[in-house]
Amino acid sequence: MKKNIYYFLTFVILAGTAISISGCKDTTSDKYQDEMVAYAVIGAKVSLLDPAHIGDSTSSLAGGQIFECLYEYHYLKRPYELMPCLAADMPTVSDDGLIYTIPIKKGVYFTDDVCFADGKGREVVASDFIYAWKRIADIKNISQNWWIFDGKIKGFDEFREYTKSCATRDAVDYSLPVEGLQAVDNQTLRITLNKPWPQMLYILAHLPTAPMAREAVEYYGKSIINHPVGTGAYLLKKWNRGSYLEFERNPSYRKVLYPDAGEASDLDKGFLADAGKRLPFVDRLFMMVIQEDPPAWFSFLQGKLDLSGIPKDNFSQAIDAGKELTGELIEKGIELKVYQRPTTYWVGFNMSDELIGGNKPLRQAISAAIDRATYVDLFTNNRAEVAYGFLPPLMKAYDKDIENYGISYDIEKARQFVKEAEGLYGGAIPKLKMGLPSTDVVTRQMGQFYTKAFKDVGLELEVDYMDWPTYIGKQRKKQMQIFQSGWIADYPDAENFLQLFYSKNVWPGINSFNYVNPEFDAIFEKTMVMRDCPERQELYKKAQKIIVEDCPAAFLLHGVAFTLQHDWIKNFKPNVFQYGITKYRRIDTAKRLEYQRKYN
Repeated sequence: MKKNIYYFLTFVILAGTAISISGCKDTTSDKYQDEMVAYAVIGAKVSLLDPAHIGDSTSSLAGGQIFECLYEYHYLKRPYELMPCLAADMPTVSDDGLIYTIPIKKGVYFTDDVCFADGKGREVVASDFIYAWKRIADIKNISQNWWIFDGKIKGFDEFREYTKSCATRDAVDYSLPVEGLQAVDNQTLRITLNKPWPQMLYILAHLPTAPMAREAVEYYGKSIINHPVGTGAYLLKKWNRGSYLEFERNPSYRKVLYPDAGEASDLDKGFLADAGKRLPFVDRLFMMVIQEDPPAWFSFLQGKLDLSGIPKDNFSQAIDAGKELTGELIEKGIELKVYQRPTTYWVGFNMSDELIGGNKPLRQAISAAIDRATYVDLFTNNRAEVAYGFLPPLMKAYDKDIENYGISYDIEKARQFVKEAEGLYGGAIPKLKMGLPSTDVVTRQMGQFYTKAFKDVGLELEVDYMDWPTYIGKQRKKQMQIFQSGWIADYPDAENFLQLFYSKNVWPGINSFNYVNPEFDAIFEKTMVMRDCPERQELYKKAQKIIVEDCPAAFLLHGVAFTLQHDWIKNFKPNVFQYGITKYRRIDTAKRLEYQRKYN
């Protein structure tokens, strides 16, 4: 899942959390006094709400409240365990690992919407999944999520090729059969693979694979990206772009209960107090777009936010020298949760750019010029680990020896690389251009950091600051030479990171580096069909060494989340692979009100 690195400080650590705030303009009033209202703070504008196009964590946080998949991760169990969501059970798999038969749960309905003949949402059937996935395959739909299915399902690549021959999007015939996707009946979906693909179940828990109602797509047309019709615990009530999104409890949501089992320590920690109770607990959810840290932090201290990250300028106010919560916050009933996130952040290079893509010494010079330890100190208060490669420590395939062969900060080596780059170019390197995905103060400080780092080794840099949607648009059009971004794992397997460098995933796919290497591709394709084993882990390490050598990116850091919570929010257990988990949260509104009266 693509991520804007700056929001690592203000949003990533809050991903999937329900946050309550009072006093927000246009979102609180007496009419909500009998409801449990929650607010989620997001650090960037949501660009769209269509599973076929959702590819960033900001949109996923919003979309995760509305859309559901065949499978999901158990909210409490660790290691992460897949369980049925819209599926009635785990799939039946043929002995050769090629055929998956999945029963669809009965009594699951799309939310009520004018797109349906009587305004009432109809029951979800197997063909709704096939239709949704064909929208991803349709080349005219320009979905960046084709990497999910590319080369995997029998006859699906042929369907994608067929869409290329259609004059327009409306000319694509979605009724054309795909051999590997069959609705045996309304409650049975059968998937036939070209070759074994052990990671498929992870994909069936990934938000872009959520079912879509054909009625909704045909009714709303191109504006379907603004009119989500899903099956989740919430439906979109209002979308005030750039300000907030309002969600309300889905009245047709099926009976879903809070889990009655988890880890051994969950009972003592209170995570099973609501076992067996019907979800969701929160009646109304507002997702507030707050792109600056100070107002969110001030609201948290006033008791208007249930959960909060820690802005870098307020870190010492919250955390002492021993990396523990300060006494002042402890006295207020505030708690700290620290946990690793499956994330990697980088400075990326557009390999299709003639200058940067065709000059490896130049890319190596830039990588060696970046003082990662200082970056982590300045912009995360040391809430991150220095990265030398793309696999984060949470992944089983993480190579503990990566520091020995990954590029690290070495200014003299960087200057030598610059000389090699100039020799290859045939003269002085012209001014380089970098895109950063925000215009705020912290992002401009990052730009200054990079400008100085480049200058210290004899390179000139021009930084272009832009909002997130503009940034993504330019990246998709391959208009940025250098960019800053990152990735949050969609599922707990290293394959998810390797896909970022697979040649068939170049933009508009997830390979934003536009990187192509046949040797890397061969390794990736071999690991795709392998079950977890030592050989597979070794191939992952070999693939990472190839990337480090080719240097399509300067890897910066792996995230560590520091999240604060007031003691009135219940059932807050970080879940790094699931976005639609607001439904599990509960708020003691009386306790929150008591705090607000005391500290305001």
